[in-house]
Amino acid sequence: MKYADAGVNIAVADDAKQRIRHHASRTFTPGVLGGIGSFGALFALDRKKWREPVLVSSADGVGTKLKIAMAMGVHSTVGADLVNHCINDILVQGAVPLFFLDYLAMGKLEPQVVEQLLEGMSRSCRKAGCALIGGETAEMPGFYPPGEYDLAGFIVGVVERKKLLTGKCVQPGDALIALPSAGLHTNGYSLARKLVFEVAKLKSDTYVADVGNKIGAELLKPHLCYAPALKNIVARGWISALAHITGGGIPGNLPRVLPSGVKAEIDLASWPVPSIFKYLARLGKIDAGELLKSFNMGVGMILVVPPKKVKSVEADLKKHREKFFRIGRIERGESGKARVSYSGSLNLG
Repeated sequence: MKYADAGVNIAVADDAKQRIRHHASRTFTPGVLGGIGSFGALFALDRKKWREPVLVSSADGVGTKLKIAMAMGVHSTVGADLVNHCINDILVQGAVPLFFLDYLAMGKLEPQVVEQLLEGMSRSCRKAGCALIGGETAEMPGFYPPGEYDLAGFIVGVVERKKLLTGKCVQPGDALIALPSAGLHTNGYSLARKLVFEVAKLKSDTYVADVGNKIGAELLKPHLCYAPALKNIVARGWISALAHITGGGIPGNLPRVLPSGVKAEIDLASWPVPSIFKYLARLGKIDAGELLKSFNMGVGMILVVPPKKVKSVEADLKKHREKFFRIGRIERGESGKARVSYSGSLNLG
């Protein structure tokens, strides 16, 4: 008996690895030592650029958004999603990305699918100046059904110790400025899929007039990367904190960067809610509180900005043609009370 008889094809794996090398090598930066295929990936930090460097790492996945990518046969978008999500997570602490690794597991290796995923990852890495230096591609027959896979990413970035964003400088009076999301990004898909495909019984290619798009294409809209728009703002130290609005929505993520003794007061009517969230709200008859915990509701990143820096931050965002909304402010809080409070109502009409 051969390995292939058990469902593992070495020749196919070699084909996939060649495709991976092609896309990964296009992302290499001066710090990369060696190529793809070694037992460990090597990266040399340029110590001349950093006085007291702190490495910042993160790991994440794309969740059940993968199910939609598999159903539609479109995979490059979730590859890009994975990288962008990880970059945003370390950006919150002021870090710039250095290198990225991925983990891809499939029941049966499909080189064309692998290449699509790597093309998306490579594209996002190149835009961010982040090197895709390694990873693991596993063929696991009997573990994943045919055509299905799982995907995870691991990133390492760097920031000067004195420029670390920890949230400890957040004070009452700071402004809350939101950057819009492109849609669900990479969170809330288990609920969205249930509503769209089980409750409404739609197909991925069904056009939904209320959304203005085919539902599959709408749900596959990419997770935006906010690093280009915020690079200068973060480098100049104009903000007190950043919050990446992912799983758990605003109430689950904004408090993570707030020190004790303060709370966020948010005006729910201060930004436009994308049509996909309105549609999902109607399908599931979901109340505002549940929506805010389940989805980003159109807010992808929140900047906490000292009053004296608001004009500078807004001017820089306009320079980069980045849309933004002032959605609230930081106020004094009480121990044991909600860290986020709301005024106004979400525009779900």
